Amino acid sequence: MGKDSIKVIASNKKAYHDYFVDETYEAGIELFGTEVKSVRQGHCSVKEAFIRADKGELYVLGMHINPYEKGNIFNKDPLRTRKLLMHRSEINKLMGKITEKGYTLIPLQVYLKGSLVKVQVGLCRGKKLYDKREDLAKKTQRRELEREFKSANIRL
Repeated sequence: MGKDSIKVIASNKKAYHDYFVDETYEAGIELFGTEVKSVRQGHCSVKEAFIRADKGELYVLGMHINPYEKGNIFNKDPLRTRKLLMHRSEINKLMGKITEKGYTLIPLQVYLKGSLVKVQVGLCRGKKLYDKREDLAKKTQRRELEREFKSANIRL
């Protein structure tokens, strides 16, 4: 595995359904030894996770990392609050954005970049019900077009 290789561990597909993702940022995450081993095995979930700003720092809440099975007393609580590691200027910029009405921070992906565990953070706006319906209609229309195109190519 090279220095720039990326292996996705967990993805938050629900976030793309419930929110418009305006910008994405990369952040490190503060983990303990057994948590890193568990993440490397792929035992991580960000489906219900969200990010809060507190005293100039960002924390991810609701991110579930299963306890490492070979760990013992060193295992931490699977749902504990974890600190995100970003540059001060990025944190200040994000904190300014989330004070605006309708913006929130959502973890979109957890991945390994080289030997480091990274989190892709999305600056998101909530979707209304009609937006979700519109996206679903576009998706089904695109799927039908691809199916027709595929069947037309097979007949040729």
